[in-house]
Amino acid sequence: EGQLVESGGGLVQPGGSLRLSCVASGFTFSTYSMNWVRQAPGKGPEWVSFINLGGGSTRYEDSVKGRFTISRDNAKNTLYLQMNSLKLEDTAVYYCAQGGTTTRGQGTQVTVSL
Repeated sequence: EGQLVESGGGLVQPGGSLRLSCVASGFTFSTYSMNWVRQAPGKGPEWVSFINLGGGSTRYEDSVKGRFTISRDNAKNTLYLQMNSLKLEDTAVYYCAQGGTTTRGQGTQVTVSL
């Protein structure tokens, strides 16, 4: 069974940036699409971004378009999410998720606060 470990979260002021990473193990990373999902306090999970096997196709939730960039390095079994121009409403636990499965990591907390 696959495992995913996220890192890179933290506390940042509005307008700041963070880069999340997700290291995969236990499965052939390059043969799966990947997603980032977030969950804000008191709310349900929200899909954020998708990337296909080779990284050539990406999609974003409307509120993060132009601010977030998803990427992957298949040689390093690692998924990334570059988050720029962060807003208060981006505060959430961010999870990476293996496409087509229920596998996701333990999450990394992103807090955007004055």
